[in-house]
Amino acid sequence: MLAVIAETGSLSAAAKATGISQPALTQAVAKLETSFGTALFNRTPGGVRPTPGGRRVLQRVVRALKSFALACRRCSGTTAAASFETYLTTAHVRGLMALAETGSFLRAADDAGVSVPSLHRAVRDLEKLSGTALVERRGRGVGLTRAGAKLARGFMIAVTELGAAMEETADSGGRLSIGAMALSRSQLLPATLADLLNRRADVWVDVIEGSYLELVELLRSGRIDILIGALRDAPGRDLFQEPLFTDRLTVIGRAEHPLAGAVAGLEQLADYPWIVARRASGLLDRWQQMFDRSGKPRPESPIQCGSVALIRGLLIRTDFLTLLSTDQVRAEIEAGTLVRIDSDVPDTMRTIGAITRRDWFPTKLQEEFMVALRQKGQAMPG
Repeated sequence: MLAVIAETGSLSAAAKATGISQPALTQAVAKLETSFGTALFNRTPGGVRPTPGGRRVLQRVVRALKSFALACRRCSGTTAAASFETYLTTAHVRGLMALAETGSFLRAADDAGVSVPSLHRAVRDLEKLSGTALVERRGRGVGLTRAGAKLARGFMIAVTELGAAMEETADSGGRLSIGAMALSRSQLLPATLADLLNRRADVWVDVIEGSYLELVELLRSGRIDILIGALRDAPGRDLFQEPLFTDRLTVIGRAEHPLAGAVAGLEQLADYPWIVARRASGLLDRWQQMFDRSGKPRPESPIQCGSVALIRGLLIRTDFLTLLSTDQVRAEIEAGTLVRIDSDVPDTMRTIGAITRRDWFPTKLQEEFMVALRQKGQAMPG
């Protein structure tokens, strides 16, 4: 209704277009303005016009409606079902999102605050509207089909936009959801958040740690706003990458390592076991390339690990080597327990930055965070 009011510039015309009475429309707008804590429209003799706050809210509402419509078109099984977003209810949206999160009708019903039979009905309704199966049995639980996953992701993006709309008119507060890959957790993200929170103590921040593969799907579904870490060579057309600084990867070992204090050749580096990053990571690719380019066989790497804390503990106690940024083990280097192992192999460079959805429309708080992130990135040693 908000979008129709803005388009027509008239409450009476909007009421007619949406099929409700003008008093009911006026009452609905008043309730929304109470929820947002601000006037959304100015009533003038020339018509109804959005206020500045109303324009920001409307941008979010329109983006949410487009996300609902796009998700419905992408998962519809028939041409006739391509515009079923006009029949969506809150029960449909909440139910499918909860099912995507939990993989169980029982847990999803609890999360959505409805009974299990009600959730079953909502999902069946969605399948009828879309003309395609959205849920399938997987062992003792359930999972979403490919169409169901696409629809749930679109719902999540739309709901994220509506949540952001509530923040657009707030004078204070706000929430950030940040995905943090390994390197960002050591210096860049702590420095950025400390700077922001010193100025904005009313902000709530949710930091989710993980690998790129774990976090990028959360980014795509709108569950995190920004992903910070090593940029990818081919991130996908739906993602935007912003470089922040260049990081130097080097060989790290314990201070008493037999290779410490000398310049090691590739053959000497290959004589010792390595701790490497987990599969499908940029760091593992760079370690493999370090040996492959020389035509030498890769050394033994019996440990694959994504935890820098665990890697540090192993390096201190063994003759294992690893490839890391010195920023990730700065405290141990300064304490004299770990050292950079000099070698004939040139240091590997990688770009650290922020990854967002290409169609991302940041809130005022998210824009403020990005400004602070860029400033801290520029100050990082290259």
